Amino acid sequence: MRVSAEARVDLDAIGDNIGLLRERAGDAEVMAMVKAEAYGHGLVEAGRAAVAGGATWLGVAKLAEALRLREAGVDVRTLVCLGVPGEPYEEAVARDVDLAVGAVWMVEEVAGAAERAGRPARIHLKADTGMSRGGAGERDWPALVDAALKAEASGHLRVVGIMSHFACADELGHPSIAAQLDAFGAMTRHAERVGARFEVRHIANSAATLTLPESRFDIVRPGIAAYGLTPMPSVGTFGLRPAMTLAASAALVKRVAAGSGVSYGLTYTTERETTLALVPAGYGDGIPRHGSNLLEVLAAGRRRTIAGRVCMDQFVIDLGDDDMAPGDEIVLFGPGDQGEPTAQDWADALGTISYEIVTRIGIRVPRAYSGRAV
Repeated sequence: MRVSAEARVDLDAIGDNIGLLRERAGDAEVMAMVKAEAYGHGLVEAGRAAVAGGATWLGVAKLAEALRLREAGVDVRTLVCLGVPGEPYEEAVARDVDLAVGAVWMVEEVAGAAERAGRPARIHLKADTGMSRGGAGERDWPALVDAALKAEASGHLRVVGIMSHFACADELGHPSIAAQLDAFGAMTRHAERVGARFEVRHIANSAATLTLPESRFDIVRPGIAAYGLTPMPSVGTFGLRPAMTLAASAALVKRVAAGSGVSYGLTYTTERETTLALVPAGYGDGIPRHGSNLLEVLAAGRRRTIAGRVCMDQFVIDLGDDDMAPGDEIVLFGPGDQGEPTAQDWADALGTISYEIVTRIGIRVPRAYSGRAV
């Protein structure tokens, strides 16, 4: 069945990217981050593809994502990196989900849930080593470690890991990288000195996995690189292959006169008699509205700039005198093999990152999967 727009996801590309990241990781295991619907690629499908490619862990942001993986039969070790009070931690423990814990309140809440579940929870202590986001900083670290070890002694928790997150790993040589590694080492040593016995240590994201061997420790946690997009566009692609192609079928093609205004606000005016094509995807599908009169797509063998404002459900392109029929394919972005823009091209045009481009593609756009993990 032809659809107006679809995101085609190459699961082989995800598996191959994981294989490349495994090589970079050396002796470390790979935790593929599949949060936010696997950066727009599909939580369960991308998770399975990552495991097929050699990932031995999956990482998510929210507990609901981990529970969806379990419901789908994905039973690989899974870590939830972000928690809030009142979540169903008892179910997390019962479903064998690891939890990142960065505050004393969460130690207490998870320990209580584990007691009710009748089995110990596996937790990873989250250290704030300089990003000032999640986790306990130097001031709060001793109290977090003490609370976790007391809960472990009671039999309600197992402190299996220590983790942190880089702020600037995508900026080669940034002084914060060494400072965060030093802080991570100091916080690890403190916890071990007072009795922690960590099975795994992890801090490396995609950029660190690719460029910082000293950060790889026991697990690396690549996110965007798993989907073939580089975390460091100024450095290169690292041999990664983009997994998503966003395409649409032309909904309408018509000839208009010179001087015709196009779309809301009439911010685009045709310079001569020309052919316009209507693309049935808009900001309701994740096409950035601020890409109006700016972003390019591939249509009728050439790149075309969006003409006028992106609407909620559609936008227009100017074909000049080139031919196109309703139903013909328009490629919004993809790997770039056929001359189409890439997600990185869109990100560069908008002054953002490729993560945002693929992650924002909405639920109205069906995902079509191909590859060995289907």
